[in-house]
Amino acid sequence: MGLEDKLSELKARVTELSTLGEVMALLNWDQACYMPPGASEDRARQMAALGALIHDKATAPEMGQLVEDLAAELGDLNADTLEAREVYLAKERFEKTAKVPRELALEIIAAEARGHDTWVKAKRENDFAVFAPDLKRIFDLAKARAEYFKPYDHVYDVLLDDYERGMKTAEVQAVFNWLKPRQTELVRRILQAPQPDDSFLERDYDLEGQRKVGEYAVRKMGYDLNEGRIDRSDHPFTTSIGRGDVRFTMRYLPSVRSSLMAHMHEGGHALHSQGLNPEWRGMYLRRGPSSGIAESQSRLWENLVGRSREFWAFFMPVMQATFPEHLASVSAEQMYRGLNRVENSLIRIEADEATYNLHVMLRMELEIALLEGNLETRDLPEAWNEKMRANLGLTPPTDSLGVLQDMHWSSGLIGYFPTYSLGNLYASQFWNQLLKEQPGIPDQVARGEFGNVLEWMREKVHRVGTRYDPQVILERATGERLNPKYYMDYLTEKYTEIYGL
Repeated sequence: MGLEDKLSELKARVTELSTLGEVMALLNWDQACYMPPGASEDRARQMAALGALIHDKATAPEMGQLVEDLAAELGDLNADTLEAREVYLAKERFEKTAKVPRELALEIIAAEARGHDTWVKAKRENDFAVFAPDLKRIFDLAKARAEYFKPYDHVYDVLLDDYERGMKTAEVQAVFNWLKPRQTELVRRILQAPQPDDSFLERDYDLEGQRKVGEYAVRKMGYDLNEGRIDRSDHPFTTSIGRGDVRFTMRYLPSVRSSLMAHMHEGGHALHSQGLNPEWRGMYLRRGPSSGIAESQSRLWENLVGRSREFWAFFMPVMQATFPEHLASVSAEQMYRGLNRVENSLIRIEADEATYNLHVMLRMELEIALLEGNLETRDLPEAWNEKMRANLGLTPPTDSLGVLQDMHWSSGLIGYFPTYSLGNLYASQFWNQLLKEQPGIPDQVARGEFGNVLEWMREKVHRVGTRYDPQVILERATGERLNPKYYMDYLTEKYTEIYGL
């Protein structure tokens, strides 16, 4: 079999794995949106069976031999060619998957399927004890899996690498150690200043109206609903069920504070998935390079666009037409300032930009403590509350507003949270470069024209897929690897102007 035939066989095998992964994504989406509560054990069994099939195909000896043969024929897998990169990614994926015993991989899938349902129940009943046994099992299995990747500098490196290729725990901690005192000091100064009025955001807004303005916003951004849909779930998320099927979900509350921003956040994720290079369908290249890069797209649209003064010059008439009884007398400037009000808050997904990273840092610290054995699962609610008091000066009144607020741990997403903050940093660095190249972008946003923003992201990020590692993508787009200064400069400039600091 010649080189081209082997590359074709690899593509066929990867396509089959991708297709099975999409079926798994569909099961996950259904579980979050429509599955009846009594079906949790059935769903765990179904997902374990599908997971077994995926694992067996991904670790088949024939797959291992194929990637070894291709690696030998191509030679340098770090060469800057599509073939070398695809084989590099395939070899990496095979070796990573094959290290984990089949039985353990299936245990993890089943535990996560059960964990999601017990988390939903625990959150609704405000009872952490309902979730605690499944959460302990999920963390125990994560530690067991990490054992197969020794030697490592830190057990958390193994889990972080699942979401941010090449990033080490120590690197993230160094960035957070640089950011935390600066953000804390900025927040301290902001909270001493007079606060803008945001009471108009807390009125009882019609939920259907919220859905309509949210859908209008993401359509304007470029989200193609012919190849996607928007549904409801307990926690917003985006999933790709195929090249032509990129869905996201929403949670609606009477307050309008978060729903529009959540639409733009998930819409940013969906635009990223819809923008992946169609020529690489069925290849590892046609995947997102990391969760941090993915989060840069959601945070960019949510914050750098959606919370900008220019955006509200365009969008305020849409909101007033939809909610005249609440917003007829509210100006675009009032909306801009109200949405950017800074306050220490309980819920991460509703946190303002100035305090958001403090929520993420808390979660990473707790994950590391649990993995290191310095914290027991049963003590997690109190540890959470202690860190909330230390970071944000608040004590959650209930577990549902505290340790149970996120779905991530129930789905085994341990190591994911730091990528939210990395996404903030990447987004600011991308945005800074975009404005250098196209200084007219703010004026375009004020007219409701987002095409140039989307096209720049398509060229520099979306179509690149996994062609390069995250830091290389950032460097190719901006001329630098990760530099947190851009994020702090953005925050400082924005809130100094709003609050007159």
